[in-house]
Amino acid sequence: MKYLFFILFFAAFGCQSVEKPKKPDNLISEEKMIEIMMESYISNAARSVNNRKIRSYGLKLDSVIYAKYNVDSTQVSNSNNYYAANLEDYESMFQIIDERLKALKKEADSIQKLEEANKSEEEKVKDSVSEQSGLVPALQASSQDSIE
Repeated sequence: MKYLFFILFFAAFGCQSVEKPKKPDNLISEEKMIEIMMESYISNAARSVNNRKIRSYGLKLDSVIYAKYNVDSTQVSNSNNYYAANLEDYESMFQIIDERLKALKKEADSIQKLEEANKSEEEKVKDSVSEQSGLVPALQASSQDSIE
């Protein structure tokens, strides 16, 4: 009987209605919010890679992002809370962010591959120039003399 009382008590008073946040007066548009969130994720990744260097330059990446989009941290926080209250819309925002980040990664990977291909081509050219000028055999002979 004692347990039944506790169960009824928690059932009656344990449930509470959760109110969605009111729409802020200075709500950031959904597209702009996606851009801000994307840049925030990129800056967090940069911090995790080389935070010491970022601090040595005195950069505050969040402040740079806020200045770029002409917003402040409170406005971002209030807008984020408003969008997060509707999980379906918030999830679609994250899907857009995910797709854009994947596209950026694909672009960065292709640029890196091109740079690596250019470096290997430059090395091949340097090697062929060295072989044609006779520097390679002379270097090989001098290195063999120093071994003996």
